[in-house]
Parts: sequence; C-alpha cells; structure tokens
Amino acid sequence: MGTSSSKMQKRAKVRRMQKIVMALFAMCLVMFVTDIVCIIVLIVKNASSKSSTPTTTTAVSTVAETSGQQEESSVETTTETTLPAVEITEKLPVNQLAETYWGPLPAVAQVKTAPHNEVRGIYCAAAAKLDSNIELAKKTDINAFVIDLKDETNGVLFNSDNEFAKSMKLWSYSRDSDGNETWKDMGNYVQNLYNLETVVQKCHDNGITVIGRIVCFNDLSLAHNHPEMSIKDESGNSMKFKLEKYHQFANPYNADVWDFLIDLAEEAISKGVDEIQFDYVRFPTISTKSGEKPYFGPEDTTPTRIDAINRFLQTARRRIQDTYGVPLTADVFGIILSSELDGKLIGQGWSTIGLTGVDAVCPMIYPSHYAQNTQLNGKNFDKPDLYPYEVMYNALVMGSDEAKQEGYATVRPYVQAFTASYLGEGKYLSYKNNPEPVKAQIKAINDAGFSEWILWNASADYEGKYN
Repeated sequence: MGTSSSKMQKRAKVRRMQKIVMALFAMCLVMFVTDIVCIIVLIVKNASSKSSTPTTTTAVSTVAETSGQQEESSVETTTETTLPAVEITEKLPVNQLAETYWGPLPAVAQVKTAPHNEVRGIYCAAAAKLDSNIELAKKTDINAFVIDLKDETNGVLFNSDNEFAKSMKLWSYSRDSDGNETWKDMGNYVQNLYNLETVVQKCHDNGITVIGRIVCFNDLSLAHNHPEMSIKDESGNSMKFKLEKYHQFANPYNADVWDFLIDLAEEAISKGVDEIQFDYVRFPTISTKSGEKPYFGPEDTTPTRIDAINRFLQTARRRIQDTYGVPLTADVFGIILSSELDGKLIGQGWSTIGLTGVDAVCPMIYPSHYAQNTQLNGKNFDKPDLYPYEVMYNALVMGSDEAKQEGYATVRPYVQAFTASYLGEGKYLSYKNNPEPVKAQIKAINDAGFSEWILWNASADYEGKYN
C-alpha cells in the first residue's frame, strides 16, 4: 500500500512537470510568432513610406570641417526631390518685352527675408585707413563701412577665387591730344589687395556692418578682355565713351555680365559680407569717341535702357537678397530725382528703380556735381557747392513723391565729404577740418523725411570732416 502510494505521487509530479514545460513552450511559441508578425508589419510600413516619398540615395563626396581642418569622406546621403519654386509677386508690372528678351526671372525655392540695416556709413575704398575709421566709428554714430570689392579701374580687389575673374588681365587706357591710344597690361584682374574675411571679422568685432561695393558696367578691363560683353555700335565695334574718360563699358543688356557680377556678390557673401551694393548700375553718357550710337537691337523688340537696369536688379535681387537673405542696394545718379530725361539716357528711372525689390537706393546728391545755375525745386543755385543743405534738401524733395510709393526701397543718400577745388576759386567749400558742410547735408536728409546716409570721400579720409 505504501509502495503504490509513492508511485502515484511520482506520476503526479511528472504530469505537473509536463504541464509546466508545455505551458512554457506555448509561451515561447506565442512570443516568437508575435515577433515575426511585428517584423513583417515594419517591413510593409517602410516599403509604403518609401513609395509615397520619392528620394534619391547616392554616394557623394562631402567636405566636413573637423578642428579647423577639412576632411574629404565618402558618405551615403538621402536627398529629397527639389522643392517647387516659390511664387514671387514683383512690385513692377510684368514687362512682356523684357520677358521675351531675357526670359523669366530666376525661380527661388525658398525666399529668405533680408534684415534691413539702418545705415549711417562711410565709404572706405579697398579697406583703406581701416583702423582710424574704426576709431572714428567708436566716437560717432557711424555703424557701417562700404568696402570696394570691385571698382572701375582696378578690377577685383579682394582675395577672390572667381575663375572668370582670375582668367582676365587688368588694362589701363590713355590717349594723347592727337588721339593716339595706349593700352598697358597692368597684371592680374584679381588684385588680392586685402583678405576679405579678415576685414569683415575686424569690422564685426567692432560692431560695424560691412557693405561690399561692386562697380557694375563701367569696367574697362572686362570690356577689353571680352569685347563680346561690351557695348557696341551697329557695326559690331566696341565703343569708347568720351565723357567716361574714353572707357569701354560692359553691356547692361548682356545676361553673362549680370551672372559675373552676381557670382562675385555670392562669393563675398560666403566670406561674411553683410550687404551688397551695386554701383555704376547704369549706361554711359551718350557721347562716344566714334560718334556712333550704341546698338542693342531693333527698337520694336528691344526693351528700354531703364528696362535693362530694372531687370538686372530684379534678377540680382532674387539671386542675392531673396536667396541668401542679404540686402541688395543700388547707387544712382542724384540728377535722376529731378530730370526724367537724364534717367532715360543712363537707364535709371527714379520712379521705378526703387520698385525692383532692392533694399535701398542710394542717390549720390553731391552739391559739387550740379552745374552752375542749376534749378532744383523752383530754386536757382548759381554755385551749388556753396549750398550743401539747400541742394541736398531740394533734390530729395523733388524725388519724395516717387519714394512714397508702396513697396519703394529705402532712400539712403550719399553725402559729399570732400573738397571740390577743381571747381575754381569762389565756387567751392573747403571740407578740411570743417565738419559743417557734412552736418548740413545730414540735417537736410532728416528734414526731407529720411534717416540714412553714407559719407563719400574717395581717399576714405574723414578726419576733421565728421564728428
């Protein structure tokens, strides 16, 4: 009896153990099946995601910065398809002739809003007298320097890597009283007079905005190196312009010229420049050495000179200001505020140039540049340079209605800060150790309803001229 009971107990234990093993096996099986199902679901979802969002996976060579050094590596990147272009409404009406001549304005995938710089600046040439002008800025309200990136006679001045610029020679041109011409090879078109990154950093360290100035179409060397980019007469001859020191001009109708100028601006932006300023955004005066007229195409199919300048600025604004969020500004002749005819001849229409979307227009209203007995706003100025306040004020008043248009650019006048002794005795004011003429012009700007300005002195010498 005792033996039988023991056997029964053993068999019961075995059955319990078998049940436990079977239960554990069942649990493991359920977990395994669950894992398989989850994996299948994830695979299906991933395949669905890939089919709904087109991507391109490519092996590309990238440059990564590590501890100040560049390392090249091969990595796999996933690039989404190109975003559709943003619809941009221009402030100027659609010009069908311009659309046909140059094609549509460049598309922008994502518009970046450019901050507006409230500028009280000085022109500093190729970073000339940088230290003394920084000290001046510390003692005054000056907050911006205009630095030459490219000028009309010396080519590209900073350490540019632009291949097109580096391929050109710098040329000088002169002619004697008999009309004999002399061309001289002056070396490389890219001068490397200063390191742009270093200048920008020094200015930024002192709270100064850097405006990079690019001379556009008055470029003797560009036109001489590439006659196909120059202004020509109807016979195809590259022209020289008497009232422009017999310089050749790059053709403002030529989109290849536009591209070169915009490429330089983009490079300067990559080196830290805060704003791009285009100067000589105009055609030359009409007088030519040959007596022939410039030819840009048949009148019925060729846009006007004003159309050409406006289209260039619209194109540049999209590629610079809208794309990088860096303000683009343009210098204009002061005379266009009071003379529509002069504006048409040089391609600067005061009523429209401020509607190209550029951040600011900078009229150069130098009293010394007006002819004797100039009429401004109904007033006669026998010797304009003697009336710095009156000339500045009345010129701005004459252009104020156009500047009040909705969407018009900020008006930021250039202020004369130099002595125009070439006018002759009794016809000019001395600016040497005399800040009053500059103060008078700035007061006129404020009284006319504007607040920004830039002082101009070709030598970047402002000692005793502003305090």
